[in-house]
Amino acid sequence: MRSVGVEEELLLVHPETGEPQAVSGAILAAADRDGAFEAELHREQLEFATEPHTAMAELAGEIRRWRRAAAERAGEVGARVAALATSPLAVDPTIGTGERYRWLAKEFGLTTQEQLTCGCHIHVEVGSDEEGVAVIDRIRPWLPPLLALSANSPFWQGRDSGYSSYRSRVWSRWPSAGPVEVFGSAERYHRQVRAMLATGALLDKGMIYFDARLSHHYPTVEVRVADVCLEADDTVLVAALVRGLVETAARGARAGEPPQEIGVGELRLAAWRAGRSGLTGDLVHPRTWRPAPAETVLEALLDHTADALAETGDLALVRDRLGEVLSRGNGARRQRETFARTGDPRAVVADAVARTAV
Repeated sequence: MRSVGVEEELLLVHPETGEPQAVSGAILAAADRDGAFEAELHREQLEFATEPHTAMAELAGEIRRWRRAAAERAGEVGARVAALATSPLAVDPTIGTGERYRWLAKEFGLTTQEQLTCGCHIHVEVGSDEEGVAVIDRIRPWLPPLLALSANSPFWQGRDSGYSSYRSRVWSRWPSAGPVEVFGSAERYHRQVRAMLATGALLDKGMIYFDARLSHHYPTVEVRVADVCLEADDTVLVAALVRGLVETAARGARAGEPPQEIGVGELRLAAWRAGRSGLTGDLVHPRTWRPAPAETVLEALLDHTADALAETGDLALVRDRLGEVLSRGNGARRQRETFARTGDPRAVVADAVARTAV
């Protein structure tokens, strides 16, 4: 059974105003006993990474444990943590210290300054780079539905953006971000990465921001399209679906099934639609490439991965939690409902704080 690990980025906020707080340095200085926490581009955010797990129940337990630990560490410096992919309040974020972040700020200017966004990255074990690239080639059409499912960033600089995931739009400003073509082999994948680095526009392999990439640290495929989810259960749902997609793709490759020859242009449009609509409107169906209700598209995703999910024992969990999300909505819907009820973006942040460490 393939192991799965999760990286989540959390927003650090003031306990009363809800405004993002640049306190990650203080948290990390005091949290050397917690090896899972890392700094991010902006000092208003904090990242943790789980260990790899094969059982979703164990993964869920660790996600909740690190969320609670992050809340405790933030509390020690007078802040709170919120699983929000963008801030509902206006913010002028603070670039982190270190040579890497200074380089990014110098080279990319306003793009770097505006990247206070929190994502969720799912790592799934693969047997080799060759298998990993075969997986990347075959999961491309199914990544936009994962974005729609996780969407949790409707607000930007104090305004409703009109999107369910505005984080995905901000993130796409990086020149190396987004969907990629079919590679066909690990050699071609690595050749593409080398060619991109040779342009001098990117600092290192860490800036290969493909929607799905080979990790340069672990023997995994890393899927990077999701917003950080408001609910820990939704993170587990996304992780289970990603593992199902990876296993389904690997089996297809072994059976000689070719990847869909869908162009990057169509994939970008599908990602835009997923970020715009979330679960409240049509998505682009990964089989027909025509508009279809979000529920129909996610049912197709479940059907596509059902055999792999059944073999890992995750099918019932995924079916139940997918039905729950379709009923109650994703984080974007809850944020908007809270704002509609209160008219106060601070209440949106407070609600997220209360739900993050549950």
